Amino acid sequence: MDKERIKNAVKEILIAVGEDPTREGLVDTPERVAKMYMETCSGMIQDPKEVTKSFESNSQGIVIVKDIAFSSTCEHHLLPFVGKATVAYIPGNNRVLGLSKLARVVDVVSSKLQIQERLCNEVALVIAEAISPKGVAVLLEAEHTCMTIRGVKKEAALTKTIVYKGIFEEDLNRRNELLQLL
Repeated sequence: MDKERIKNAVKEILIAVGEDPTREGLVDTPERVAKMYMETCSGMIQDPKEVTKSFESNSQGIVIVKDIAFSSTCEHHLLPFVGKATVAYIPGNNRVLGLSKLARVVDVVSSKLQIQERLCNEVALVIAEAISPKGVAVLLEAEHTCMTIRGVKKEAALTKTIVYKGIFEEDLNRRNELLQLL
């Protein structure tokens, strides 16, 4: 990432909206915004597979981690969307992921310019590639500030997306079992 270029772009935005980037309250704003983008877009330069660590296990039950807080940046408006993820999978090939690794995958995949639908699918694909589970499901619930503070201004509107892979996609009984657990 080009920090200096981000800083210069922020200065230009400040000028374009009629502000003085040398004003006391704004002098450090380009630096702060550049640091923010380097943090919130860090997933663009990190491979989410790097945070997956699996362990041997003969577990066959559904593994569910709920309420994984995440934030991402809407690629259409460069505004944040924040929410919670639920990740579920049925182990395969005698491998399980460390529970914290599920949260780390969500963190890395959400740390870039995103749309919620793709974010949901990418999390599922990373987990599927990491351990070849029998099935994986990812549910995201998020509030998009591009909908709540601008445009239609629908405060507290939640967007839910869900992706099923493997047995959850193919076997209605297993999917229903998962949905009952959730």
